Amino acid sequence: MPIKKSTKKSLRQNPRRRAKNILYKSKMKDPIKIAKTLVAEKKNDEAKKLLPKIHKAIDKAAKAGVIKKNTASRKKSGITKLMNS
Repeated sequence: MPIKKSTKKSLRQNPRRRAKNILYKSKMKDPIKIAKTLVAEKKNDEAKKLLPKIHKAIDKAAKAGVIKKNTASRKKSGITKLMNS
């Protein structure tokens, strides 16, 4: 067990932060997976309807610090390019 006060607090905070990070990541990854399967099935119109939801989830994850700003930009660009091809 930790001795220092700050380490004890950190031990309490870590599980909460991890749970929040996992939540943001799953909210970001799930629609991306759905969109990729739709594109693979040649259902681009349905996939394009998911695009605003995907962008919103990626932006929220970046704002929360789960992913970095450039990573978010890269993901958004990649998924948009995939749908337009």
